[in-house]
Amino acid sequence: MPDIVITEFMDAAAAAGLERSWTVVHDTTLADDPERLRAAAADARALIVRNRTQVGGELLAACGRLEVVGRLGVGLDNIDVEACRARGIAVCPATGANDLAVAEYVIASVLMLLRGAYQSSAEVAAGDWPRERLIGREAAGKRLGLVGFGAIARETAQRAAALGMEVGASDPYVTAADPAWRAVRRLDLDELLAWSDAVSLHVPLTSTTRHLIDATALGRCRADAVLVNAARGGVLDEEALADALRAGRLAGAALDVFETEPLRGEQAARFAGLANVLLTPHIAGVTAESNVRVSAVTAENVRRVLAATPT
Repeated sequence: MPDIVITEFMDAAAAAGLERSWTVVHDTTLADDPERLRAAAADARALIVRNRTQVGGELLAACGRLEVVGRLGVGLDNIDVEACRARGIAVCPATGANDLAVAEYVIASVLMLLRGAYQSSAEVAAGDWPRERLIGREAAGKRLGLVGFGAIARETAQRAAALGMEVGASDPYVTAADPAWRAVRRLDLDELLAWSDAVSLHVPLTSTTRHLIDATALGRCRADAVLVNAARGGVLDEEALADALRAGRLAGAALDVFETEPLRGEQAARFAGLANVLLTPHIAGVTAESNVRVSAVTAENVRRVLAATPT
């Protein structure tokens, strides 16, 4: 039976490093097959996951020897952290390893949404020349509002400032004395939404942040504003967003995360036909470079826990 079960994609070199000391099963089909996962992980000491694998309930009950859950990323909403803590199981996210990737995704999305000219390839190739319709806006001089002001938001703020954007943020957990505010305007959420040309979400999904950006919050945004969510899907009310985009109450949005992934049925249909939305499959934090960093950090976290416990 394996010592370590890896259920989602991980850099091959990091996985190979673990194989030098422990028996490893790396099977990405396990993430979508709870029964097989329970069987595979029954005697495992470590479980390494991304966001698709649900770690809690029956899985934890089936894992009699589990010592550590390594998270290839930072979000923990797919892991029952309290249940792990009660069982003495360490939960180790790869904190900081994909900050740059997400920050670059946000900036790229803001640029694409403001410019509004990057979905015209088929038209131009067909001989159309829609220049007047595709006159967009520059980022320089615009206001970027960050909902949450943690590490990723701060990386985003630095890059936005380099583009000549004015940056504001709302985060009740960052004190006014924090030196990070020296270059960023400190606002409450309602003020931030009304102030911003572009809004980017940077908060975890908790009971207090679920649908933090709902129809009321979207109503506070400027009609020509754009919104980016590369944080967690449940932070944003997707139905309210789609309604705002269709009605022209918001100029555009880029979504990398969704309340249910992948999109299915009515959830997918609400975005059909919207030319002012960019949808990507939860890849903001995943680049070739960040995958190497995230995998290395996760492997080291797991190695440290297992090495500290004799078999």
